[in-house]
Amino acid sequence: MGIHAHTLELIGGEVCLAFTDTVDWRKSDHPQELLASYSDLVSWSQDVGILTGEDAERLLQQAKCRQPEAGAVFERAIALRETIYRIFTAIADGQPLAPDDLEMLNDALSEASARLRVVPTMEGFAWDWANRDEALDQMLWQIVRLAAGLLTSEKLDRVKQCPGCGWLFLDQSRNRSRRWCTMKVCGNRAKSHRHYERKKRQRVTDQPVSAAGITTISNGQE
Repeated sequence: MGIHAHTLELIGGEVCLAFTDTVDWRKSDHPQELLASYSDLVSWSQDVGILTGEDAERLLQQAKCRQPEAGAVFERAIALRETIYRIFTAIADGQPLAPDDLEMLNDALSEASARLRVVPTMEGFAWDWANRDEALDQMLWQIVRLAAGLLTSEKLDRVKQCPGCGWLFLDQSRNRSRRWCTMKVCGNRAKSHRHYERKKRQRVTDQPVSAAGITTISNGQE
């Protein structure tokens, strides 16, 4: 992967948004895919905490013996990621959701919900997933539930899209003034671009004007 998953989670603020941010520079002509294989998907899931190290090791071992299935899970993961991205991008832009996208999310949610179980623990009871040890797609169950949870939460109106790279993030600032995914990347790049444009305009303004009223462009030579 081109960027560490912990950074993605920190920027996105929600795991489901961080999942959509596994494509870098979405708004450019050359977006960069950061998930290239099922093993990348497993590693990312471990890094953001939806798989334990034991879970990840077990899934990677199983994937070696079930390569066609692992490949199919990876393709579904990418399709789900793009669906979640379109949904939250529309929300960030104040646009209506595409019915097909919401239907796909609901289908994935129904499949995930069918796996939910209540299990006893030392402290009482807790949610768990049925037959998850054998399921190569178990990380998708949690991602889709988290996406549905954000859609139905009071935090929904804090979802924004970075105008620079196109990443989605949750604006958790007190006055909801956060604009960029991070000032260290897109914010500073925008500041540098504005500074360059100001200098460029100033150079044009400072050019000498000939007697005929035509601006003389200097090539820097005497």
